[in-house]
Amino acid sequence: MAVAAGVSCAAMQVSIEPHPLLDARVFITRFNSDLESFAERSPLRAPEPSPWPEPDAAVRSTIRDVLRQAGYKPTGRAKPASEYLTRAQGEGGLRPINFAVDVCNLVSLYSGLPISVVDLDLLKPPVAIAVAPEGANYVFNPAGQTIDVGRLICLQDREGPCANAVKDAQRTKTSAATRATLSVIWSSRRLQERTDLALGFYEQQLRAGGAEIEVVAISPR
Repeated sequence: MAVAAGVSCAAMQVSIEPHPLLDARVFITRFNSDLESFAERSPLRAPEPSPWPEPDAAVRSTIRDVLRQAGYKPTGRAKPASEYLTRAQGEGGLRPINFAVDVCNLVSLYSGLPISVVDLDLLKPPVAIAVAPEGANYVFNPAGQTIDVGRLICLQDREGPCANAVKDAQRTKTSAATRATLSVIWSSRRLQERTDLALGFYEQQLRAGGAEIEVVAISPR
């Protein structure tokens, strides 16, 4: 179900609720300074050569199937974030945000897999990946807009859901002061090769920017 990445240090623990389709790849990235200092390192350019076949309708459908499993409807404004990135790229390109988010978006765009990246220091353990209860919601942008995440598989901490394959919570988003992140690639067991390539390219891009990758210990919930 999940694969921990990188070289082990003091491993963080994340529990994962059993899921018939989910393949979640989880890892920590530590930066040698805050993200404001990485402003000139944006990697927003196509990988050459691309390690993946171009995402197609079959990839999109497979990812949506993962999100539908508990009853969530990943359509319209609730569709996977990777689909939003494809549209944004076609409408003029992705807007740089910070090094951590830019790498995440680059990998997500070209792999077709939705990815969450949150500020590790804003998470409140215990941390788990599990389906959010009916009616769960959170604010996802500075304007205070909310998203209903009930029945959606989410990253959760002591305060509740905070990230998923659609939109991440504002309370755990990265900022200029971020020095460590937790990333989750939200994929399917049916896309293992694509997911392996995405994880490898993701780590490669982060290390090329001077970041270090740490393992996350996975346990069943």
